[in-house]
Amino acid sequence: MGLFDRKPIAVLDDGEHGMRRTLGAGDLIMLAIGAVIGAGIFSSLGTAAAGEVLADGTVVRYGAGPALVLSFILLGAVCALAAMCYAELASMIPQAGSAYAYSYATLGEIVAWVVGWALILEYAVGNVAVAIGWAGYFTSLLSGFGIDLPGWMTHGYWNVKASGDPAIRALLDSAPRLAGVPILVNLPAFGVVAAITMLLMQGAKESTRVNNIMVIIKLVVLALFVIVGAMHIDPANYKPFAPNGFRGIHQGAAIVFFAYIGFDAISTAAEETRNPQRNLPIGILGGLAVCTLIYVIVGLVATGLVPYDQLRSADPLAKALSLAGLDTASWIVAAGAVVSMSAVLLVFQYGQPRIFYAMARDGLLPKFAAKLDPKTRTPRVTTLLTGVLVALGSLVADDAATYDLTNIGTLAAFAVVCLGVLVLRIREPDRPRPFKVPFVWAVTLIGAGACVFVMQGLPASAWMAFGAWMVIGLALYFAYGYRNSVLRRPGSTPSR
Repeated sequence: MGLFDRKPIAVLDDGEHGMRRTLGAGDLIMLAIGAVIGAGIFSSLGTAAAGEVLADGTVVRYGAGPALVLSFILLGAVCALAAMCYAELASMIPQAGSAYAYSYATLGEIVAWVVGWALILEYAVGNVAVAIGWAGYFTSLLSGFGIDLPGWMTHGYWNVKASGDPAIRALLDSAPRLAGVPILVNLPAFGVVAAITMLLMQGAKESTRVNNIMVIIKLVVLALFVIVGAMHIDPANYKPFAPNGFRGIHQGAAIVFFAYIGFDAISTAAEETRNPQRNLPIGILGGLAVCTLIYVIVGLVATGLVPYDQLRSADPLAKALSLAGLDTASWIVAAGAVVSMSAVLLVFQYGQPRIFYAMARDGLLPKFAAKLDPKTRTPRVTTLLTGVLVALGSLVADDAATYDLTNIGTLAAFAVVCLGVLVLRIREPDRPRPFKVPFVWAVTLIGAGACVFVMQGLPASAWMAFGAWMVIGLALYFAYGYRNSVLRRPGSTPSR
């Protein structure tokens, strides 16, 4: 048995031991909007437009300015290439596990493990960033009611340490102390993750019903932002359009990529989707098209409403309206963002346990992670475990660092999926493909290269952290996964 043995492509049994197929194409598109329209547009948009500067004046990344809309278009094109590759593999391999499952069937076990390990950055670590962004809007919302929580209860320790805002860094001295260490925790972020986890443990269909309601609310709120904001646009704010040239557009795209990663979450629902060969491609590609259009429109309005350098905030859309003197609309957008980002938390928390489930079912993680709840037929144990880890991380983490880690892990997975499509076309050209990527050589190679190009816009700290994460992952694979892989059990028939 070799490291690059592949798992045979087969549709899993839908019987009593599998997950229930309850989701249709409409549910998947709503899941896509629920995941994609969230933290990226409501939170990281500000950093992408204005850039990021440390307290000592060091420039971490240059902002795109009003040219942020070009960052969105660039990413829409990159993600469209990756989405087509996802759609082809998802229609052929309708299994839980997303890019992990596709890599296992196309490129082999060691690559699948690396991708699965990278996806933890997308889902679990990514949800830490979303929870922190949610807490920022929730705190703003409470302020509208005259409720001001103490700063030490709404800012995690590492978030304060990394902040360039003197008022936030002052919390290091003013926060209460325990054994000489300042108590700096983000309690709202912790609380929302706990609540979402409890909801997900009720079952997939119940969770998607709640998601559909939240998606409708977020679309109404974004429509309000666009309509009200468009009436107060100052054309002077669009000058200079690209203050940092293509470097700003590139680096802005690298962080706002977080806005696009949700479409991948749809593929984790493959084993709970009715007629996945038809519905998965519709959900993936349809959701991405709708979300890209929304991003471009919102980006144009946000950068025309106020000078781009004033968008540097955890709640840029609400802040833009507030600075423009539209306080009522700002409060409504903050309320909508709380609902919107709750939907993102739900979809990401939905995806991560299913990746753990797929990896455990293949023997690469302990058996307990592959257990399904007898009533809901969902991975209850891994749902709870993911919730605990994300809640604890959101309590103390820095959102900017988690955005970078999430983006680099996801882009790596997207690049591998693009290459996997090409490899499988060469190895098994006659295998039925319900959805086929057009111009496969161009789409797959350009798609993989484009993902790597966007990765290069991330700071060196993200690459170092990603490298350390991969070293830890490979150590775990050789310590446990390699020896316990189902492919190495007697009677298994790996593909080569």
